[in-house]
Amino acid sequence: MSYDLNDAQPQMAPIGELIPDGTFAKVRLTVRPGGVDGATPMDARLLKASQSSDAKMLDCEFTILEGPHARRKFWQSFTVAGGKVDEKGQSIGWKISKSTFRAMVDSALGLDPRDESPDTKAKRVLPGLKHLDGIVFAARIMVEPASNPQYRDQNRIANVVLPDEPQHAAIMRGETVPPEPVNAPPRKAASAPAPGWQAPTPAWGAQPQAPAAAPAW
Repeated sequence: MSYDLNDAQPQMAPIGELIPDGTFAKVRLTVRPGGVDGATPMDARLLKASQSSDAKMLDCEFTILEGPHARRKFWQSFTVAGGKVDEKGQSIGWKISKSTFRAMVDSALGLDPRDESPDTKAKRVLPGLKHLDGIVFAARIMVEPASNPQYRDQNRIANVVLPDEPQHAAIMRGETVPPEPVNAPPRKAASAPAPGWQAPTPAWGAQPQAPAAAPAW
């Protein structure tokens, strides 16, 4: 027996090496179940409990699919319930996460973010957050400085790239797009617990009234 190594993929970047600030990439979201029930049957044991508040979060792994950083991964959690609230008693973290999730759907399905037609709005309705598992969209990635020198800087979603932005089509074709660094300033150490969303509906082709179907990616 022999081992032919000629078809081996290139070695991964060193562990701990960050994806450069401002990198544009096509990424896939994978949900990492945390054992806490969500608001729908589909989301049973899907969420993760915050260790510092009553927040419930969607724990996500992002994998770059193409380009010079292909197969690189980073992680980010999004608050979907609990945590700090606004003057109306609504979860601030969920409002931010909801905007990000909508942008992911628009980016993945090529929806004009200004399109409010019934068909388009139906594609933004999620039967459950589990439906986001596997979504592929265009993103700009940032380096978020650590607020404590004991911790490392981390990669985060800076913003989801929408179909009406000039980079979107090239990113989704897998082309290399020049980076646009975010240059985020160092964060101050928080005196209170940081919001659980720190970091970033679908009917991926399915009608909201129909039984939950596989996303259209």
